[in-house]
Amino acid sequence: MAGKTLTRMDLSDAVFREVGLSRNESAQLVERVLELMSDSLVAGQQVKISSFGTFSVRSKTARVGRNPKTGEEAPIPPRRVLTFRPSHLMKDRVATGNKG
Repeated sequence: MAGKTLTRMDLSDAVFREVGLSRNESAQLVERVLELMSDSLVAGQQVKISSFGTFSVRSKTARVGRNPKTGEEAPIPPRRVLTFRPSHLMKDRVATGNKG
């Protein structure tokens, strides 16, 4: 599966095959789940999916950065960044997959 990207369409096709909803209902279900996750993150809430991991938004303060080419200092404004922390089960599963 190296180089392959899992897309929304792939997810809705999997729901279609596994759950038995229509293709349209499957696509709507996937869209709704992603929308709920996005809305929660925008509101500053964590999204925790058991055995998968936790998505959260972190606030970073303003700081002075440096252009690596010129060495010139530049201000970096405060911002919010999305972070993901995988569960221990996910970490183990990924590590095991790499041993094959």
